[in-house]
Amino acid sequence: MRTRTLGRSTVEVTELSFGAAGIGNLYAAVGDEQAYAAVAAAWDAGVRYFDTAPHYGLGLSERRLGEALRERPRPAYTVSTKAGRLLEPGDGGGDDLANGFAVPATHRRVWDFSADGVRRSLEDSLTRLGLDRVDVVYLHDPDDRAEQAFREGYPALEKLRSEGVIGAIGAGMNQAEMLTRFVLDTDVDAVLCAGRYTLLDQQALTALLPAAAARGTSVVVGGVFNSGLLADPRPGATYDYAAAPPALLDRALRLKHLAERHGTTLRAAALAFPLAHPAVTSVLVGTRSAAEVRDAAEQFAVAVPADFWAELRAERLLPDDVPVPGEEPS
Repeated sequence: MRTRTLGRSTVEVTELSFGAAGIGNLYAAVGDEQAYAAVAAAWDAGVRYFDTAPHYGLGLSERRLGEALRERPRPAYTVSTKAGRLLEPGDGGGDDLANGFAVPATHRRVWDFSADGVRRSLEDSLTRLGLDRVDVVYLHDPDDRAEQAFREGYPALEKLRSEGVIGAIGAGMNQAEMLTRFVLDTDVDAVLCAGRYTLLDQQALTALLPAAAARGTSVVVGGVFNSGLLADPRPGATYDYAAAPPALLDRALRLKHLAERHGTTLRAAALAFPLAHPAVTSVLVGTRSAAEVRDAAEQFAVAVPADFWAELRAERLLPDDVPVPGEEPS
C-alpha cells in the first residue's frame, strides 16, 4: 500500500485508510471480536492509517481500536482522533441511537472547542486508546461553533503540535466551505472532508481542493460512497444518511451500469476517483467487518479502465474539469 505525507508534516498515511466509526457500533451493534477482526483485516491488506473519534460510540471506537492495535509496532501505523465533543458521565439510561450509535447512553457529549477542552479531549482519547500519543488530531464538526474553534481550538492544536505532542493537525467536517477557511486562514496540515468529493458530489472542487493544492495542505476524503448509495445503488439506499432522492438514485444506477459495461464496479470507481486530485492524500473508508475491509481493499486495488472515465464525461455524469485517474493534472 502506497503512503503519502500529510501536508508539511512528517506524518505518513496510506492511500487507503480505516474509518473506525463502524466498530463504534454505528447504527447497529458489532461484537468485540468482529471489530478486532476488521482492524486485523485492514492491517493484512496493508492499511496503516486508522481514524477514530470520541463521538463514535461514546468512546467505544477508540477503546476497540486501541485494543486491536495493542500488539502492533507503534512506529508502523498512524492514528488520528478528534476533539470538540467531551464525554461526560450520564445517567446510564437508554441508548445512543438518536446520535446514530447502538451503545448504552453511559455518557453525554458536551461541545467544547476551548483550549482546555481540546487538551482534555486528547488526554481522554489517549486513555481510551491506551496510547502515549496520537499522530493527528482534527477539530470535529465545528459547523455551529466556528468562532470558538478558530479562536481557541485551533491555537490549542497548533501549540500541541509545536510542543511535539502531536505530529499533524486539522479539521474534519461534512462540508467544504469551512474547511476551505481552515486551509486559507490557518496552518493546518490536513483536513478531512466527508461526502463532498465523490462521484455524485464535487462541492470540494469549487474552492477547497484548489486552495489545498496551492497551500500544500492535504485533504483526506471520507464518505466516498455517500453513506451507501455508491456502494449499492437500489431503492431504499441512503445518501448522506437519509433515503436517496429518486434523481440521485437514478444517477447512481447509471454509474453502476456504466462501470459494469466496462468490466469494473461502481465501488472500485468510487474509491479510485478522489485520489486523482493532487491535493487528496488518502481515501478513508468506514468498515465494520473483516469482509467489508477485504472488499474495500480489493476494490481499491482495481485499475478502473480509462474508457470508463471518458464515457462518464461523454454522458455528462462527470464534468469535464474534474480530474480522473490516469490523467495528467492540468
